[in-house]
Amino acid sequence: MRDLAIGELAGTTGCKVQTIRYYEQIGLMPHPPRTSGGQRRYADEHVSRLAFIRHARDLGFDIEAIRQLLALADQPDLRCGEVDQIARQRVAEIDTKIEQLAGLRSEMKRMIRQCKRGRISECRIIGTLANPAFTYWR
Repeated sequence: MRDLAIGELAGTTGCKVQTIRYYEQIGLMPHPPRTSGGQRRYADEHVSRLAFIRHARDLGFDIEAIRQLLALADQPDLRCGEVDQIARQRVAEIDTKIEQLAGLRSEMKRMIRQCKRGRISECRIIGTLANPAFTYWR
């Protein structure tokens, strides 16, 4: 059984101390017991939970989705349909982002193709960037 200070937990998980405190404040991480001197002490369960949160964040899940996933993970006898739905929603978000990035890529390529390599005053790239109303990829 581990007995880690917050800095050790941060080092073990690759998560910043401020982030761990934030996760505690918003209720994703349980508040750890404290020593008589007020120092937080973390156990294996904290390491596992923080690893879960970090992995979910790396996959792009937002805080609310992670909160839901953690609540479901804490009830291992439930059916996993709700977990599946949360994951499918994340895939839909990824698909939307891919479409946006593809549009952005196409526009960048178009601007580059239209470049005459002349003067800056005639530059298609600068002209497009100077027009904030132009949002091709959104």
